[in-house]
Amino acid sequence: MTIRVVIVDDQGMVRTGFGVLLNAQPDIEVVGEAVDGAQALAVVAETRPDVVLMDVRMPVMDGLEATRRLLKDADPGGAPPPKVLMLTTFDLDDYVYEALRAGASGFLLKDASAAELAEAVRIIAAGDALLSPSVTRRLIAEFARLGAPRAPSRERLGELTERETEVLTLVARGLSNAEIAARLVVAEQTVKTHFGRILAKLGLRDRPQAIVYAYEVGLVRPGD
Repeated sequence: MTIRVVIVDDQGMVRTGFGVLLNAQPDIEVVGEAVDGAQALAVVAETRPDVVLMDVRMPVMDGLEATRRLLKDADPGGAPPPKVLMLTTFDLDDYVYEALRAGASGFLLKDASAAELAEAVRIIAAGDALLSPSVTRRLIAEFARLGAPRAPSRERLGELTERETEVLTLVARGLSNAEIAARLVVAEQTVKTHFGRILAKLGLRDRPQAIVYAYEVGLVRPGD
């Protein structure tokens, strides 16, 4: 199955370079390009890609606003919206927190190698998150700076089983599925099953959104 990709960046060299690298992969096809967020919305609507490589800083409409609109305006009964992989210059970009809240599924440095770029696209397309430990630490630090939880209610947490709540807590602390499996002495596939149920019950898209939710409702606090 070919993964369809749209590249959004205001730098022509970045779009061309990434396009060449991705089109060289047997399972990836670049189906469109855009120079800013506004154009990205139109290109995505026309091409319906699986993954959007989205630059953060662009004129007219930045990547954060474009991501919000792409995911907010998705038709609930139609095709699922594309996964968004944010392109950043620095791993600890100031926009990490807002990008995750907007619905981004991960981050990729612009100086990534061809192998890293292709693997990132495959990970995002498969429905997993690309969230490095340094990005997770950045997210936690941002919650510490903001202070008290901002989500109005913890009601949905009551729908989780005790084990699911435990798994969500460990996810929010930045542990991988393998690390969680080792901690709980269960199979890694069991952790994946629990996490899938957590996402379904809480109406969340992926790991980054689950981490944001866990901190916002106060399930986990910075320093725990």
